[in-house]
Formats: sequence, C-alpha cells, structure tokens
Amino acid sequence: MAETTNVTEAPAPPAAKTAPAKPAAPAKATAKGGKDRRGFLYVMFCTWFGIAWTAFTATMIGMTLGTIRFLYPNVLSEPPSKFKVGPPDQYEPEKVVERFKPQGAWIVRHKDDDLGGDIIYALSTTCTHLGCTPNWWDKEQKFKCPCHGSGFKITGVNFEGPAPRPLERWAIGIADDGQIIVDKSKKFQKELGQWSDPESFIKA
Repeated sequence: MAETTNVTEAPAPPAAKTAPAKPAAPAKATAKGGKDRRGFLYVMFCTWFGIAWTAFTATMIGMTLGTIRFLYPNVLSEPPSKFKVGPPDQYEPEKVVERFKPQGAWIVRHKDDDLGGDIIYALSTTCTHLGCTPNWWDKEQKFKCPCHGSGFKITGVNFEGPAPRPLERWAIGIADDGQIIVDKSKKFQKELGQWSDPESFIKA
C-alpha cells in the first residue's frame, strides 16, 4: 500500500502595499496665479507702456460716453419755449416786470412815439456782450450788466459799456384766453430792423 505524502502549500506572500497618490499642491498654483496677476498689474500701471494704454482706453471710453450723451439729450429738462405772463392791463406804463426773469424775459410797457402809443414787449435777459444777466435799476431806469458794465435803456438799446448791440426781443402775442404769451423760439434784433415786426410787440 503506497504511502500518501501530505504536501503543505506555502502561504502566498502578502501583496505589496501600494503607496497612496499624492494630492496636487494647490498652493503652488495659487502662488503662480497671484504672481501672474501681480505681473499684469505691474505692466499696466507701473510702466510707461501700460500707463499710455490705460490713459488711451479711458479717453476712448469717455469720448464714447460723451457721444452717446450728445445723441440722446435730456430734452425733459428743457424749459418750455412758450409761457403766459397775464393780461395786458396789469402792466403799468414805463415799468419793467422782473418776475419772469427766471424764464429769461423782462416784460416792459413803454411809450413808443413811432407807433403812437404804449407797447408791451418781452426783452431777453441775456447781455449781448458775453451772455451775462443784467439787472434792472429802477431809479436809473436802465439795465446794468454786473460782469463788464454794459448799460441798456428801458427799450433795450445799449448806450454804455462794451455791449455791441441792443438786447433782443422775444416774440409776443395774445392767447385765446386774453393773456399775453411769450414765445422764446423766435427772437427779434433791432440792428436788423426786426423790432418793427408785429410779433415783436403788442399795443397796450
């Protein structure tokens, strides 16, 4: 009877341990990104080339915004060109009414010998020298510009100072309700012979 030999198998060697993968170090990437940003900022703001391009870009943006603003003006802020100033009988002879000065007009009643009686007209409040706003001096019966001393008579005719021509008149008429209406979309200049135009005055 053959003998049975017991063969004991040797245990398998343990598997070699795999080293875990090392995670990427984000600190280096962050540091690199920060370095890149610092370099960009240095080039843009600390070199003549960068300063020149920054100034050029800012100028172009400003010009573009200015062009857009010009193409779309704020028309809502514009004052109306026409406004009423009351009935003619409330204006006294040889008086200048100043309450419409904020709207750019003095309302005047004055005797005009050429027209044979009193007329009412609306004078512009803009000096014909450099555009300042004169004041009415009632005692001296004249308009006096505070900027350069130009003087105008109650008619608006210039007689002293550097103003080269008389004050301008606005168009004036009577509305349907009997009130005087001033229209600043039309102006009349004495030196052009326009004060004889029927729209430049009304008879009182």
